Amino acid sequence: MLRWAVIFLIVAIIAAVLGFAGIAGTAAWIAKVLFVIFIVLFLVSLLAGRRPPA
Repeated sequence: MLRWAVIFLIVAIIAAVLGFAGIAGTAAWIAKVLFVIFIVLFLVSLLAGRRPPA
């Protein structure tokens, strides 16, 4: 998931440099959403891994 966030961030930067504001904004928004989802899933898995064995 982090890989997709980085890919969309790169697409957003390239689109911004070339002047495609709509595409750049959309790609940046997608990258931001994917990054937040990645962070949430990472924290959940980190906390789930620290549970004492049942």
